Amino acid sequence: MSSSLTRRACSLALLLTSTLAPAVAAAQAGSPEGTSGRAVQARLLGETTVPHKLAFRNTTVGGLSGIDRDPCTGEYVFISDDRSNIQPARFYTARLDVDTDGVHSVDFTGTHPFLQPDGAVYPSPALADGKAVDPEEIRVDPRGCDFWWGQEGDRPGALGTPVVQPSIQYAAPDGAYRGQLRLPANYTITSENRGPRRNQAVEAFTFGSQGRVVTSAIEGPLLQDGPEPDVENGALVRVTQQNRSGRVLGQFAYPLERIFAVNDPTSPWGPDTGVPSILAFPDQPNRYLVLERTWVAGAGYKIRLFDATTRGATDVRNVESLAGQPVVPMRKKLVADFDTLGLSAVDNTEGMTWGPALPTGERLLVLVSDDNFTPEAITQIVALGIR
Repeated sequence: MSSSLTRRACSLALLLTSTLAPAVAAAQAGSPEGTSGRAVQARLLGETTVPHKLAFRNTTVGGLSGIDRDPCTGEYVFISDDRSNIQPARFYTARLDVDTDGVHSVDFTGTHPFLQPDGAVYPSPALADGKAVDPEEIRVDPRGCDFWWGQEGDRPGALGTPVVQPSIQYAAPDGAYRGQLRLPANYTITSENRGPRRNQAVEAFTFGSQGRVVTSAIEGPLLQDGPEPDVENGALVRVTQQNRSGRVLGQFAYPLERIFAVNDPTSPWGPDTGVPSILAFPDQPNRYLVLERTWVAGAGYKIRLFDATTRGATDVRNVESLAGQPVVPMRKKLVADFDTLGLSAVDNTEGMTWGPALPTGERLLVLVSDDNFTPEAITQIVALGIR
């Protein structure tokens, strides 16, 4: 049997066997699945670090901003957010030795560039002429185990620079282009003061309901939905549920936390916050783990994991602007603040995936941090037990 048929057969077998802006209504208290639901708990199992700029098959490992587990192979797949500046935009496969005693090893097994419809690799932004991509998230399709990947596109920072629209594409396990998902109209980058902010578009998506539903999150608030979070107020970001053909099933407002510290006034960089990853609960189609990542100059990173639900939230797909609107946002509850987990360092964590069930009755959750190819940051693999 060919490797493709093996993957598809395996997949088929698997299928068978808060702080809000003042104008927004406060989220309801209690567990995201209702006041009688059990709160999710997380504990640290272990961590390890991938060597900085590890050389692997003529590529530089780094910028790992997304991770997923391939149910057809048992391996993990990572996406690099290299915009083809170092090597062509690409992904990696790896074997992870992880159990309740920690993360014992990370062994890379393969890498492939993502290919355009014509079979060419993606060019660097300097040579792209509107064809550049900004890879951020990767998921393995539970129906056939193709690799779906999200990229943020680019809102031009200067006149004359081409707009690059965000996208969720799907590729064969060798990187060959197979198509893309039609995204909601309000995810479109426009020349007006509407749509996603620069570098705050599609950074997070997940499969739910055994692959029937694709849920994506915009990293930060759309321009028309109000300002970015500050130390006093949070903001609302849009979370969209679609079927596999792109039909919108619902869109909801997720309440992003306010900035946790005052930015160093001498820094040329302002705070950076958003949703870099979202993960559906396998058996609860309206429930998600949501990762929030914030960086503040002089204070470092704040990484928090929330349990959130769309149940009871207002469907905002037809709400042009969330600013000042009395919508009911998604409810959420804190699962883990990484400052309290006992990690050796809290870095730029951007990706997460479910692993297999553990003998303790917990579910394995594996997370990865994006080192941005800089020596000041690390590629950290963290394993949590979720109960």
